[in-house]
Amino acid sequence: MGEMSSAPRVVVLISADAEWQVVREIFPQADMQESPLGEWFTLSLPPHPHPVIFFQGGWGKIAAAASAQYVIDRWHPDILVNLGTCGGFAGEIEQGEIILVERTVVYDIIEQMGDFDEHIAHYSTELDLSSLGREYPHEVRRTLMVSGDRDLLVEDIPRLKSEYGAVAGDWESGAIAWAAQRNRVRCLILRGVTDLVGEQGSQAYGDISYYVEETRAVMGRLVEMLPEWLRVLA
Repeated sequence: MGEMSSAPRVVVLISADAEWQVVREIFPQADMQESPLGEWFTLSLPPHPHPVIFFQGGWGKIAAAASAQYVIDRWHPDILVNLGTCGGFAGEIEQGEIILVERTVVYDIIEQMGDFDEHIAHYSTELDLSSLGREYPHEVRRTLMVSGDRDLLVEDIPRLKSEYGAVAGDWESGAIAWAAQRNRVRCLILRGVTDLVGEQGSQAYGDISYYVEETRAVMGRLVEMLPEWLRVLA
């Protein structure tokens, strides 16, 4: 399916390659299209009344920001959704928990000339979740997400906990939320915890197959949940 006669109301960004592979497996009938940034396809997700685009946004802040701006400029969605994975802080969150992101902080900025806190604040984003109401369609943990272009380092976790109250981190949420806010587009970010990072690192570090299998479970749940989240967002 190519370009549509009317703009979709929802674009779903999927970041990491392993996450996109799961989406492809869930929708084997999808007619894949190509963009400069990745694949995409359109389908219906009843009971949502409008076509939904799934777009391969790419991993890391550069690809996440570029793809968010690309889909906003091309399709002018009312809602930008990001479904994905994250690493949790051992002792602070459970593996498999789903996070509803209410704020993002890009934590891997190193500033040695100006005010570090000002630079952190510039790329921090508060997501407006007021349209969701008070009762969510699925059990989630509403909290902050820290984003950086690297896997979580054990030595960073105490600072991330004490300074931001973080319980999990990823690579892309900060860039996607920031781009959406700048364009005044509603943004919903749901991320599932695939692994826990503690004093000994993570189960996934050095074992990509572990991450892939946990990603399959997390993404399957998120895609299954999506129609109900779109219903409350409509």
